[in-house]
Amino acid sequence: MSQLSILGFIAIGGAFGACSRYLISELCIVLLGRGFPYGTLTVNVVGSLIMGLLIAAFENGQLSTEPWRQIIGLGFLGALTTFSTFSMDNVLLMQQGAFLKMGLNVLLNVVLSISAAWVGFQLLIKT
Repeated sequence: MSQLSILGFIAIGGAFGACSRYLISELCIVLLGRGFPYGTLTVNVVGSLIMGLLIAAFENGQLSTEPWRQIIGLGFLGALTTFSTFSMDNVLLMQQGAFLKMGLNVLLNVVLSISAAWVGFQLLIKT
């Protein structure tokens, strides 16, 4: 696979991931409000679940690594899950003195995202 086609696959996946991230974040604001960074939490957990499914599908031979690693793993999930936004959300909560919310956000993102990746992996690895 040429370097240009790899970059093209990443770009296509990234465009869908970025748009998905925006839409999910907006939906979370509409449904749950702005009092907590629900959008970032949601994309991190969903992205981790998808990553677990993807890695298990590669290991089981259910999905070929190329070009799906570039499209989904690097492009889509790279744009969907945004650790930099997670970090900024926590800095803003800290600046507002909302240390309990910040701690809850860190704990939920880490625990739920790792758990979601494990669940995604388990869903496909056993099949």
